[in-house]
Amino acid sequence: MTKNKDPNKESLAEIAVDPDVLARELALEIEIDPLEQIDEDNFSKGLNITQECNAALKMLEGNREERIQGLRIFCEYRDQRSFPLLLPLLDQPCPVERMSAVYALGRNPCPSAVQKLVSLLETDDNAYVRRATAWSLANYDNQIVLKPLINALKNDVAAVRLWSSSSLAEIGNVSSKNAELAAEQLLISLKIDNESGVRSNCIWSLCRLFEKLDNTFQECFVDECTKIALFDKEPSVMEEAKTALDSMGMQGFYN
Repeated sequence: MTKNKDPNKESLAEIAVDPDVLARELALEIEIDPLEQIDEDNFSKGLNITQECNAALKMLEGNREERIQGLRIFCEYRDQRSFPLLLPLLDQPCPVERMSAVYALGRNPCPSAVQKLVSLLETDDNAYVRRATAWSLANYDNQIVLKPLINALKNDVAAVRLWSSSSLAEIGNVSSKNAELAAEQLLISLKIDNESGVRSNCIWSLCRLFEKLDNTFQECFVDECTKIALFDKEPSVMEEAKTALDSMGMQGFYN
């Protein structure tokens, strides 16, 4: 069973340069998400949300299978009563439970969870858990999540970089300073990342932050999108750049 990595051991940035580690992580990413393997819950279609949440709260105190079923419900519904039951599940040795708890805390943002979620993004040894955390942190506007998401976009495996780039659009919109710091790494990743999906997400996020950026940075982004729209080898990234330019009223830049 996979366990949480000891925070005192090698950092994510250090393991990111190990080709063998990266290969194992990337192999994990192309498999079906463990949540998709969970059987459909047994709830009647007639149950209302309150009834489902009441039942889910009891499940979170049950065995592993029951806890996972309860977590699936809180991935869909919001109920602050779940907070004290969700938080301990972030320390479960089973990565499916940790991942499910992270998704549930993204749906049910709990201020006291943010530090633990940041720790999981930085140190958990399971790519699914880190990916879930990168998604969930978009729902937390605490300042401490910005740097970990930037570092994940720099150093983690593709699926985690993908969600980190999207979440930076949300955290960047909290303030102009956040937007500047997020946009700086998003532009770098747009230029150098080797995954087309990550690069496309960087364009999308930079568009979301565009109005908060200064004129110099806006011009740099427009120039980069124009180069991509004209010359990039990845059709999906090229189309995303064209869409970005269109949204900024600059269709003629690539015609």
